[in-house]
Amino acid sequence: MTTGRGDVAMGEHGDQATRGTQAERGGRMSRRKLFGLGAAGVAAVGAGAVATRSLLEEPVAQAASTSDPVPFYGEHQAGIVTPAQDRLHFVAFDVITDKRAELVELLQEWTAAAARLTQGKDAGTFGAVGGSPEAAPDDTGEALGLPASGLTLTIGFGPSLFDDRFGLKAKRPAALADLPKFPGEQLVPEISGGDICVQACAHDPQVAVHAIRNLARIGFGKVSVKWSQLGFGRTSSTSRAQATPRNLMGFKDGTNNMKLEDAQLLRDHLWAAGDDWMAGGTYMVTRKIRMTIETWDRTSLSEQEAIFGRDKGAGAPLGRKAEFDTPDFNATGPDGQPYIKADAHVRLAHPSHNGNAHLLRRGYNYVDGSDGLGRLDAGLFFIAYQRDPRTAFVPVQTNLAKHDALNEYIKHVSSGLFACPPGVRDAGDYWGRALFA
Repeated sequence: MTTGRGDVAMGEHGDQATRGTQAERGGRMSRRKLFGLGAAGVAAVGAGAVATRSLLEEPVAQAASTSDPVPFYGEHQAGIVTPAQDRLHFVAFDVITDKRAELVELLQEWTAAAARLTQGKDAGTFGAVGGSPEAAPDDTGEALGLPASGLTLTIGFGPSLFDDRFGLKAKRPAALADLPKFPGEQLVPEISGGDICVQACAHDPQVAVHAIRNLARIGFGKVSVKWSQLGFGRTSSTSRAQATPRNLMGFKDGTNNMKLEDAQLLRDHLWAAGDDWMAGGTYMVTRKIRMTIETWDRTSLSEQEAIFGRDKGAGAPLGRKAEFDTPDFNATGPDGQPYIKADAHVRLAHPSHNGNAHLLRRGYNYVDGSDGLGRLDAGLFFIAYQRDPRTAFVPVQTNLAKHDALNEYIKHVSSGLFACPPGVRDAGDYWGRALFA
């Protein structure tokens, strides 16, 4: 989604005029060490991260540079409020075993592999070259010599996992209610839904692809890939340390996104509360939104800005001067008409027009080649986290789907909904353990 902040089809969440931007942090890439922390050492790193979080009230899982690792263990999963990395490999799996014990075993194996991969290590004990020459390697090897690159792996469970196969039906959260059908969407079932998703984010695309490839390899015979998506050029900032990026329509995207520094907003609108297995978790919505790039590129600048309700260059709300200025929806121009029209994206997506609904957006641009007519198959892979989609994503998207002028240039072709459990506490824990207790 885009706001003149540029949230293509889902924007303007958490208006805070005082936010500033800083240059994004970078760092020289060091060679990946082929040795690393043992389970006890990684657990110690996790314990330190948890202690730091308790002082700051909210997790600030981040690397010092783009080559460094992000802590894996903690109260919440990394890859949510972690400063958004540059690259994405997202995958949705279907579970093909009907044995609960095998699913639990897979989650344990995946967690152990994820703990290693996110720290810049190989997926298995013997790695890509250290095992028996007669056996398949424990790691596929394409990330040998590469640093951790800020890799995070975030898991979620789809509504379809809570059927009769694994005895989980009674544990399906109310907030994991199926999304309604929105006006105008053209969803393709083959690239929607899924029993389990894994979001891999990193600053190096090869590191992200390597992680997903190895999880799929470990899951052979228990899960199958339903669909996947590569993304580049993040379309939102999740930290004030990050500059605001642009989407493929050329507008700044994510200006007023919730940030990891917004402790109160995160408590109120991001993390699930209560005493069930989702406490400390959150809910993820994904939407693949294709843009009609060629039509958009022939649209006048004034019309583009009117559609978003923002200046294309500076990102300021129309009628204001700076990107982080609060939109004034009542301000009128010399002609007596509102600067920000009734069908402008920034107005329709703003919390003040959606019952104070807030999302933490974490989307990416995508280009999947071209179609048979020579048009770019490109757009936004939208990802948003929230405490409850019924009171956050659903009302905002309903408003946009009915009224947004941007709808002439976009179409939703894929959708996903997932319950993301809380973080893994230590080396004895695993993804979703409380769900299967």
